[in-house]
Amino acid sequence: MVSNTRVTKNRRARKKSNAGKKRKAANNNKGTTPKFAIHQDK
Repeated sequence: MVSNTRVTKNRRARKKSNAGKKRKAANNNKGTTPKFAIHQDK
C-alpha cells in the first residue's frame, strides 16, 4: 500500500506536468526570446 504522502506528491507532479502542456511545448519548440534585428546596416 502506498503512503498518503507519496500519493499526494504524485498527484501534484502529475498536475504540474499536465498544466499548460500546450504552452510549455510551444515554448520549448520556439523559445520565449524575441528575434532581434541584427545587421540592419546591410
